Amino acid sequence: MGHTAESGNRTERRLLIRLDMGMRCVVLPEGRRGGGSALNDHYYSPRPAAASDRRTFETELRGYPLKLTSDAGVFSREGVDYGSKALIRKMEIPPGARVLDVGCGYGPIGLTAARLAPSGHVVMVDINERAVELARLNAEANGIRNVSFAQSDKLAAVRGQTFDVILANPPIRAGKAVVHEIFEQAIDHLNPGGSLWIVIQNKQGAPSARAKLEELFGEEQVEEVGKDKGYRIYCARKV
Repeated sequence: MGHTAESGNRTERRLLIRLDMGMRCVVLPEGRRGGGSALNDHYYSPRPAAASDRRTFETELRGYPLKLTSDAGVFSREGVDYGSKALIRKMEIPPGARVLDVGCGYGPIGLTAARLAPSGHVVMVDINERAVELARLNAEANGIRNVSFAQSDKLAAVRGQTFDVILANPPIRAGKAVVHEIFEQAIDHLNPGGSLWIVIQNKQGAPSARAKLEELFGEEQVEEVGKDKGYRIYCARKV
């Protein structure tokens, strides 16, 4: 049976050509649009499918210059995203704190925390093996030694460990259930008096994120510490 122009048009309507975060155009079947696995693969997957394409740039965070290398298949490869910058501007890191950076990407949040805690230690974890390798590379390139790294699905790799501060720019594209599970695991990994700091866009779930934090930590222990161009920064303290 021949392939008619009409059937060809129907096929074309079932496809979406998407250009996402500097990656090559990919053709996605209609059923895999939106929050499907093809969209998430570029950074929220253990082994990104995108071909490596490293790039190096310089930035300054909390007064500390950093030279960072990013890559295809990791979050915000073009440069440090605005949400992470908003969190970095507000986060409070005691000099001797033991810190966990969940979903560290190539490292801007965790490496800045390490600079702010020269006598402390920062553990940086990410589900994405490419991101973890980049974070390690960037720590070495900037002479930051009070850090360690692990590939981890949420907080699995730090089971049994506790921290004074946990930091997260959570992976919204992984879905609300994953984000809320990070919160649930975080409270069990905080020392008494410890704090969880998160950044999230208002339109991408900030109200439900705050409600979940209040459910876990108690309403009086959750504070909105910053509001910046649609982003909300919350601090939840464990009593």
